[in-house]
Amino acid sequence: MSLPLRRPSGGSDGPAARPATDHSAPARRRFHAVPGRIPRRAAALGLAIAATLAAAEPPVVPLGLGDRLFPTLGNTGYHVTSYDVSMNYSGRSDRPLEAVTVINARSTGNLDRLSLDFARGAVRSAEIDGAPARYQQEGEHLVLTPAAHISPGQKLRIVVHHTSNPVGAGDGGWIRTKDGLAMANQADAAHRVFPCNDHPSDKAYFTFHITAPQGLVVVANGLPVGQATRGPRRTWTYRTSHPMATELAQISIGRSAVLTQHGPHGLPIRDVVPAVDRPLLARWLAKTPGQVAWMENKVGRFPFETYGVLTADASTGFELETQTLSLFEKRLFTMVQLPDWYVESVMVHELSHQWFGDSVSPRRWSDVWLNEAHATWYEMLYAQEKGDSRASMETRMRHAYESSDGWRAEGGPPALPKLPDHGQKISIFRPVIYDGSALVLYALRHKLGTEGFDRLERAWVQKHRDGVAGTADFINLASQIYGHNLSGFFWDWLYGTKTPPMPGHPDWKPRAAGSAGGRKARVPGAQPGVSGRTALHPGWPLPGRHAAPQRETTGKPA
Repeated sequence: MSLPLRRPSGGSDGPAARPATDHSAPARRRFHAVPGRIPRRAAALGLAIAATLAAAEPPVVPLGLGDRLFPTLGNTGYHVTSYDVSMNYSGRSDRPLEAVTVINARSTGNLDRLSLDFARGAVRSAEIDGAPARYQQEGEHLVLTPAAHISPGQKLRIVVHHTSNPVGAGDGGWIRTKDGLAMANQADAAHRVFPCNDHPSDKAYFTFHITAPQGLVVVANGLPVGQATRGPRRTWTYRTSHPMATELAQISIGRSAVLTQHGPHGLPIRDVVPAVDRPLLARWLAKTPGQVAWMENKVGRFPFETYGVLTADASTGFELETQTLSLFEKRLFTMVQLPDWYVESVMVHELSHQWFGDSVSPRRWSDVWLNEAHATWYEMLYAQEKGDSRASMETRMRHAYESSDGWRAEGGPPALPKLPDHGQKISIFRPVIYDGSALVLYALRHKLGTEGFDRLERAWVQKHRDGVAGTADFINLASQIYGHNLSGFFWDWLYGTKTPPMPGHPDWKPRAAGSAGGRKARVPGAQPGVSGRTALHPGWPLPGRHAAPQRETTGKPA
């Protein structure tokens, strides 16, 4: 997402967790348990009881991967290799879509049952490897019982006939636009559109077959591989060339215009806009090839087969880095108060996510600081290069440093964010994840020097391209490039409740957490308990985009 949520502090975040409980964090110490001696008769009795229970009922399917922030998200026992999603859109955005989701996977253990993440749709039928499977809904999990036992390493083909309801509770998934639909699945909402293993650690290839009335245009992640017309309806097919996390899936249906151009080394760029707004938005879209070239100069070649901007005529309050087709709210490009350099910097924020967050996805949601710190970093760097005196990175980072203790108190340290507020899953996207985490990179560049920092950035996206990586991986790579162990440096910056001294700036001082300067900037007109964000960082004295905050009605901020 593009910029932090602006929300009042307060609310229960649950018991404080120690950094060592987050498996993405580097452990300072390792404790080795001394095995005790178990009496033979007791051990034999325990084995007998376990065998009896195992024979009496099938093993319980763990519902969730145990992610610290989203413990019930994702599933164990298999790895998805590809999704093939077919949907039939009637032309009405207030009616469920008929859908079929085909999942190719490989089992990683013995399974008598398996679960998928799925909600907000009715299941018509399910089968595994061509045989009908029993199914039942348990919360937001769809539990399937195959006709035969599944062994480790077995290839699976799971087919679910279902509906997908675009009329939801306003917590992500489908976005209803003025002329159709788009998607915003971050952080945990792809399973409100189609059955999946909805965690960024399980990336897979995607194929989409979307049928809609002629006169509507469909665009999805990846490249088009064909169209088929039958009577008054047309089926559009898209396929990705690189694996993708479910939260980055995108389908746009509407009365759209698709503008095509080429970026560096012939990269296909396709932008999707409401057809009636094509003349209005064309000047912004013309900037994308230059922005791609700018990012490639910083971190290396663009990691995917295509890129483009999807401009939605909907009130979202955020932009979103859906893979190969970033989602933008139309108002970003139509508010005359915003200077060009600022709008372009937001575009670069989402573009940079294609490297940081999309190509290299977080291992766990506590690693999301890696996504947003880097996107914020390149947003600031671009603004400083293209903007005026108000776009100074140092000024913005100094403001963030002064506010950092307050942000940490309100949202937790960057790599150990507090749990999301009840009913507000996207509330993990607090200021500490954006500018508060970019401060870590600012300090790291002072530590490594500009040349060393640039080497780290390029090495990071090259080493982990198309994969997942976590905080410990970043610390290890930075240490290799620096030539010394940086665990202590990172421990203080990523897990400390207080902001460490900023290298190179001994005069910078954090304000007390309870002071006015230590709190987040408010959205104009914000009310207590409402999640929203401004488009403009408080360090940049410019008018805000929104007169009032956006509730969590359509997804998350970028």
